Amino acid sequence: MDLLKAARDVRMRAWAPYSRFKVGAALRAESGAVYAGCNVENVAYPEGTCAEAGAIAAMVAGGDTRIAEITVIADSPEPVPCCGGCRQKIAEFAGPEVRVTLATTDGKTRVMSVAELLPGAFSAAHMDRT
Repeated sequence: MDLLKAARDVRMRAWAPYSRFKVGAALRAESGAVYAGCNVENVAYPEGTCAEAGAIAAMVAGGDTRIAEITVIADSPEPVPCCGGCRQKIAEFAGPEVRVTLATTDGKTRVMSVAELLPGAFSAAHMDRT
C-alpha cells in the first residue's frame, strides 16, 4: 500500500474543528503492515492527539512495534515537520536510518531520516547503568 495515499485518505477523517488543520500519517511496520492515524482535537487543547501518535498507537494495537517508514501529510505551503513529542514517539519505534516523508496536499515533499528529524534523540540507552 502506498503510504502517501494512506496518509492522504486518513487525513480527510481528522477531527480538527478548532484549528481546521487536518493531518494524516501512515507508517509501514517492519512486518509490512500499514497503519494510519489522523489528528484528533479536543476543546481542551492539550488533550488532543497527533496523527503520528495515532498511527503509532494503531501499530502497537495491531501487534507491531517497529516502524520501517513513515509519511505525514498536511495542507500547508511547505511540508510540516512533526512536533517535538511525535519526533520522540517516532524515535521510540524506529531506527535512526528510517525514512520520514513529510508532504503537502499540493504535492511538495521533504524526505529525511529519523536521525535528521530528531538529532540527539533521548533513547533507552541513556537509562542504562552499567
